[in-house]
Amino acid sequence: MDRSGLHLWLVLWKAYESVRAHAVRQIQTSGIGYSDFAVLELLLHKGPTPVNTIGQRIHMTSGSITAAVDRLEKKGLVVRCSQPEDRRTRVVHLTDDGRKLVEFAFAHHEAAMERVTACLDDVERGQAIELLKKLGRYAAGLK
Repeated sequence: MDRSGLHLWLVLWKAYESVRAHAVRQIQTSGIGYSDFAVLELLLHKGPTPVNTIGQRIHMTSGSITAAVDRLEKKGLVVRCSQPEDRRTRVVHLTDDGRKLVEFAFAHHEAAMERVTACLDDVERGQAIELLKKLGRYAAGLK
């Protein structure tokens, strides 16, 4: 068996693409796209968040995050508000409709992620999580 770093990268990449494709297909059944779901999910779990912070947290460019927030605002799912302390900072909040949609979509997403990872038992999931965290932390520290 090839245990090289390159082979590990290829296996990680292929596994990620397969799991991501499953997630995207499932998310689209909720009537929203992947990037819009990512914004809504972040707001659901982190609360009102500045626009630029959303982009950093979900790895979207400033142009992409602005377009996503514009789309979501046009649909009535989020609102942007100025901060009283710094009116230049725009904070994005879920609306009631946005919260309902993302709670529904997230519940289905969570079930889909359980289905796609069902081939691993609890011990294997724990091992995978720890090993991937270790790899991620190490890679983040390399220059």
